[in-house]
Amino acid sequence: MQKTLRNIFLIAAAILMGKEASAQLSSQHAVGLRFGSASGVNYRYTLAENRALEGILSMRSNSTSSTFRLVGLYQYHKELPLENFSWYYGFGGSIGNYTYKAFTSNEGVHIPKTTELSLSIDGIVGVEYSLPTAPISLSLDVKPYFDFVQESTIRVFDPIGFSIRYKF
Repeated sequence: MQKTLRNIFLIAAAILMGKEASAQLSSQHAVGLRFGSASGVNYRYTLAENRALEGILSMRSNSTSSTFRLVGLYQYHKELPLENFSWYYGFGGSIGNYTYKAFTSNEGVHIPKTTELSLSIDGIVGVEYSLPTAPISLSLDVKPYFDFVQESTIRVFDPIGFSIRYKF
């Protein structure tokens, strides 16, 4: 695990120290859907040609638990040498809840439903492709986070996401 984290940080540092050109965000607003381990809705507001704020409302549910999380991120956008491609990185935080669903154990003991606060520090690194003939962008990113109230763990690869956005 330590070797993997070290490699991720080395790659991110190489990218950050590389090309200093700024990607020009072509629209003031972008709204879309995010798919991945925590699917939901996202909205991006452009602050400057290379900076943006993004909000993600995500939900996840399985047979034992469900989560609801509102994420806020401040992002920097940079150009890539490929046409219509850019990459971005940023930081922020999130708040939400984590609900354990009620169930009956194999021994017949009823476990009641419980809910906990979820509060985290988030990061994001991703690549975005803007369709040249339509106001649509596609992005693939990883959004690691440190949840210090509910889980007290760092999640690095769990929050991988794919987003489709309409730009206006």
